[in-house]
Order: sequence, then structure tokens, then C-alpha cells
Amino acid sequence: MKIFAKAAVRGWTILIIGSTLVMGQNLSDFEKKVHQFALDNGLTFIVLERHEAPVVSFHTYADVGSVDEVKGITGMAHVFEHMAFKGSQTVGSKDYEKEVEAMAAVDEVFLNLKRERNQGTDPERLAELEQAYLQAQEDAGEYLVHDEFEEALIREGSVGLNASTAPDATRYVVSLPSNKLELWMTLESGRFLNPVLREFYKEKNVVMEERRLRTENSPRGRLFEEFLALAYKAHPYGEPVVGHMSDIQTMTRQEAREFFKKYYVPSNLTIAVVGDVYADEVRSLAETYFGRIPGRPKPDPVETVEPPQMGERSIVMKAPAQPSVLFGYHKPSIHHPDEVVFDAISDILGSGRTSRLYRSLVVDKRIASRASAFHGFPGSKYPGLFTFSATPSRGHTNQECIEAIDAEIERLKTDLVSDVELGRAKTRSQAGLIRALSSNRGLARQLTFYEVVTGDWRNLFKQLDELNRVTPQDIQRVAREYFNDTGRTLAAIETQRPDR
Repeated sequence: MKIFAKAAVRGWTILIIGSTLVMGQNLSDFEKKVHQFALDNGLTFIVLERHEAPVVSFHTYADVGSVDEVKGITGMAHVFEHMAFKGSQTVGSKDYEKEVEAMAAVDEVFLNLKRERNQGTDPERLAELEQAYLQAQEDAGEYLVHDEFEEALIREGSVGLNASTAPDATRYVVSLPSNKLELWMTLESGRFLNPVLREFYKEKNVVMEERRLRTENSPRGRLFEEFLALAYKAHPYGEPVVGHMSDIQTMTRQEAREFFKKYYVPSNLTIAVVGDVYADEVRSLAETYFGRIPGRPKPDPVETVEPPQMGERSIVMKAPAQPSVLFGYHKPSIHHPDEVVFDAISDILGSGRTSRLYRSLVVDKRIASRASAFHGFPGSKYPGLFTFSATPSRGHTNQECIEAIDAEIERLKTDLVSDVELGRAKTRSQAGLIRALSSNRGLARQLTFYEVVTGDWRNLFKQLDELNRVTPQDIQRVAREYFNDTGRTLAAIETQRPDR
């Protein structure tokens, strides 16, 4: 107990110190350490000097995700994320000129194969083309150096080399010893200056396998996909990030090049460099390496607006899996003043074991093994969803969980949350931000997100001030305005017995 007490005191001390660093110093003190500049081509850098350890984290935020795709090329943002690790004209090739010729041969055979598959009239011709397609890929493979981009970073001590694609963005991250700054500048700028989409068709097979694993062979994966498709009938938030299988199968390397030319322009990239670096050196190297990339206009945002929902939508999937229920309500984007109110509601209803849903469904009634509430799904850049999720415990049903969650929603509408409960939610949100800012990587992620999505990285700090102004009346008002049956979308899995 004494050890626990000391640990608790130490934890609160860290929280208080963290609060002082983040809030007490205030924005003006933090700003002194942040250096922001834009190159002539429009690429933005945010540099935060932290000299406590000789390491640095890099976060490249491409303002492009699945929301920017159209029918026919869904999944392209994710495929290009894979392509970005294939190197450049100088990294990843034994003989670039011959490799280009070999890749052109692959493209030609694939287009012929695609046409033949669409016609489907000559099985012998189809088999011949499939064999030629495989051979062309093998021929092109003779000129590439596998994983040279990644190996160049790994040899120099990289940590956390990764990338991710979401509806709103594609992110590329890595941490390195601080004396490898120029190495990163060389490699990162090279893959966006002269990307080579080598092994494009083989990598599509990898992406298709991801889709099989995460969606087609995963009942919960299919549940989320069906849920979004039902919630959005117009806006591209309803399309899966991984893409539709037929689109992945038929997309071409030329389509990927056009996607890159449109969205991977300097004005659509924001890079955070956080760690043991000096802003002047970062700027000098950035102008040398990233300044080589030709400037082009930033692409327009998505103009499609999801029309108001006129009634409840629902789907029930039958599957040999554990029952599960997912439902949500449309809400505004992160730019709306009520965003911080949704933050508070999410914490009160669904964050952790002290949340209302967990206490009610899991602890008290024991009708669910898990229950949660969250927002910012599928994205924050455009109007998204506030979502509720529950998994019934053995002997209980989805309907019981729905009714129990509805009861908690109704409580928000009829009874004001107490100042104590709201205060705890605000404290947890503040602690969550402090944790997110405790590492170079976390800082880089948050700085780029707020800079791109909200227009200013400083909003990272301003959100806490706005959250502190949220009142119980705000929570009641928002619950009444947005959580109504007319705007609800519901998706559920009901267990299908093996003998059916």
C-alpha cells in the first residue's frame, strides 16, 4: 500500500508538472521553442528543439486519405503508402533505365490482361496473358534492390519506421539519432521528388490480403464497413480505407502516378521535426533537399456534403461470430464550436472503467463484456459520427445493450451532469494531452495534425481552454440536438449457428 501510495503521489506530481509545462508555461513559452517556416514550393516545416537526448522524430503528414478517392480507385491512398517505401530513382534500383523499360512492359501486359478479363471470351488467350504477366513482373524484379530504403534507415539506428493511411491523411514516421538529420532529408525528399512505383502489382496483392484479413475474414471488420456504408450515402467517408477488392484488383500504375501528382505536392505536405536539432540547420537542409520538389497548387477539398438523414438506418449481419452492436449519430467536423462538448461526452460516457457505459453495462447490469463511446470516426476533417459500441456478455443480447445505452443517452438529455463528474472528464482530457506530448513522436504527431486539420498548431493548446469552458448545460444541449433516432445508423452482428 505504501508503494502504491508513493506511486500515486508520483503520478499526480508528474501530472501537475506536466500541466505546468503545457498549460502553466502557456502558449507563449512553448512558442519560443517552435520554429515554423514554409519553403518557396509551399511545403511547411514545424521544428521543435528538445535537446534532452540525442534523438529526433520526423512526422510527414500528407493531407490526403481515402476521403479524396473516387469510385474505381478506392484504396489508392493506402496503396500509395506502400509504394512510398519502394524508394526512388537512386534508391532501390540496380539499373534504373532498364527497370523503367521492364515496368512499362508489365503495365502493357496488365492492360491487355484487364481487357481480356472484361471480355472473357478466349480462355486460352487469358491463360497466355496471365503467364506473360507473371513473367514480366519477374523480369522487372531483376533490377530492383529489395527494401533498400528501409535498410538504409535501419542501419543508422532508426526506430518506429512506419506509415499509416486514414480517411483524412497519410502519415510517414521515423525516429533517428540526431546526427542522421541529413540522411533523413535525403531519403524522405527523394521518395516524394522521384518516386518509383516498383513492384506495384505485387504490392497490390499484399493490400488485397490485408483486406481479406481485416475485413472479409473478420466479422467486426465487415461490421464497421457496412456501418459506414450505411451512414454515408453521398460523402466518401462511407468508403473503406483499404478500398473495394475490385478496385484494388483493377487499378493501374498510371492511375497511381496521377494520384501522386495531384495530392503529393509540397503545398499538401507538412513535416514536423522534433528533438535534438537546431532550426537553422533544419531549414538549410530542407531548402537544399525538399526545395528541389516542384511546387504545384494544393488540391481542392472534398465538396460533397452528406445530406441530412431522414430516418433511422439499420443492418443486421448473420455470422458465426460473437454478437456485437454498433450505432452512431452524425455530428459536425472538428471546426465546429461543439467539438469540445463531444470530447467531454465521449469521456463521460465511454472512456475507461469509470465511464457511465462501462459501469452500467459491464459492472452493474453485467449484460456486456465491453461498452464504449467515441467520436472523430471515421475522420475529423469533415462531419463525422459519434459512435457507441457494445459486445453482449454470454446469455445477453444486442437489444439489451442498445436499450441500456439508450437509457444513458436519455440521462444526458434529462439530467445535468454534476460539476464533479465534468471536472473529472476535463482532468482526464488534460492528462491525455500531456501523455500525448510526452515524447518527440507524440509532439510531432499532434503538431502536424492541428496545423493541417485546424489551420494552426497552436489550437492544440487552445482546445484545453475551450474544454474548460464546457458546462453541464452544453452537454445536455448537444445530447438533445444530435442524439435522436432520426439520425441514427445501427449495425449489428447476430450469431449464426453452424448448422444454418
